[in-house]
Amino acid sequence: MSAPWVDIALIGSGSGNTFANHDFHDSSFALFEEGTFGGTCLNVGCIPTKMFVYAADIADHIRESSRYGIESTFSSADWPGIVKRVFDRIDPISSGGREYRADRSPNVTLYESHVEFDGRDGDRYRLRTAQGAVLLADQVVIAAGSRPIIPDVVAASGVRYYTNSDVMRLADLPKRMTILGSGYIAAEFAHVFSALGTEVTIVARGPKLLRHHDSDISERFTELASGQWSVLLDRTTTAASTLADGSVRLTFDDDSHVDSDVLLVATGRLPNGDRLNLSSIGVGLDDDGRIERDVHGRTSARGVWALGDVATEYQLRHVANHETRVVQSNVTKGWEASDLAAFDHRFVPSAVFSHPQIATVGLTEEQATAAGMDYAVKVQPYADVAYGWAMEDTTSFCKVLADRATGQLIGVHILGPQASTVIQPAIQAMSFGLGVHDMARGQYWIHPALPEVLENALLGLELD
Repeated sequence: MSAPWVDIALIGSGSGNTFANHDFHDSSFALFEEGTFGGTCLNVGCIPTKMFVYAADIADHIRESSRYGIESTFSSADWPGIVKRVFDRIDPISSGGREYRADRSPNVTLYESHVEFDGRDGDRYRLRTAQGAVLLADQVVIAAGSRPIIPDVVAASGVRYYTNSDVMRLADLPKRMTILGSGYIAAEFAHVFSALGTEVTIVARGPKLLRHHDSDISERFTELASGQWSVLLDRTTTAASTLADGSVRLTFDDDSHVDSDVLLVATGRLPNGDRLNLSSIGVGLDDDGRIERDVHGRTSARGVWALGDVATEYQLRHVANHETRVVQSNVTKGWEASDLAAFDHRFVPSAVFSHPQIATVGLTEEQATAAGMDYAVKVQPYADVAYGWAMEDTTSFCKVLADRATGQLIGVHILGPQASTVIQPAIQAMSFGLGVHDMARGQYWIHPALPEVLENALLGLELD
């Protein structure tokens, strides 16, 4: 008996689930998901983490209220209540999405299983589930996401550790937490747990936190973080062990150590392409483990497309959403169409929802220098605009870089309250080619709103 067949197989229920929209009502789909339905962003990433971050922001506002003549005291956090608030909203969305695909999508068959390629059957691709079921597909869209990287020293030790996948569901707020890592996941969870009452220690291999950001941003953030948490820099973890009282000890290359009740590993994420047996269809991975593809989302295997974390260097949901739209369009047009859409990754913004918040788009100053660009730079403190006065802010700033000859923005980096909102006009200007002068003077800026810090930074650029 021949194996069942579909028009399109989707691997991953994050962006993969959104792929099967009304434009494909005449196509048959198989949707594969081995984890929680809905993918990383919905369940263990963007959405729940920001709900925790908002609670942490409120706790910090209470602590800092005396700066504004308001006397208030933060006593404790109802951690179980916070967890319930978050996941009472998230879990029904995940289960509802699963139910819809399992029971009410006539053209989609849901397989709750790991799946791998198993070569070809003529012009079709053979897919095999972990249970041994075989399915054939004319086309395959790989949206398999990524997973946390666990350093060997931790993985081999047998200690209990957490990642972003499960730390938000801790039964109780820990008294002490060690976070291994120095990127955005580490920074966000350090803010969440410390603001709610946990003693947090961050362990970084390098000399500063968020080291891939613009140096002015990473240096200021490291300085401010060190005033909130115990920050251990330039440390290599040589051992991990469980103590008699159940706490976890990390030992470092200088023979120092740190003990905590909970160890959170936040050392990066690895694309899941290595788990799909792609070699059986002739598709390769690059040096960073990402699926190789072209700007239209096509892999080297005809009819096999890749999008999102499994294939892009930008592990961000807004990038995955963009790539989904591009690949959706291209699948409808056909593999060899002359007018295929291309990914637009010229100006990819990102944000770190820590304390303080950070937002960035475009080149860092180090990248602009390395590229030999003739650029102008302006650093504008929040403290120099009226809303900054209202916030009594003395540490935040907006940094802009522009091509000196053309007046085009090439990079914007903001550290401070509402950074992810304040930066949006700059993203729009860069995406649509609006020059610095036209951006600064071709529109009204509400006074005395916080975006004036961006306006003043633009006006301070010394251009040709």
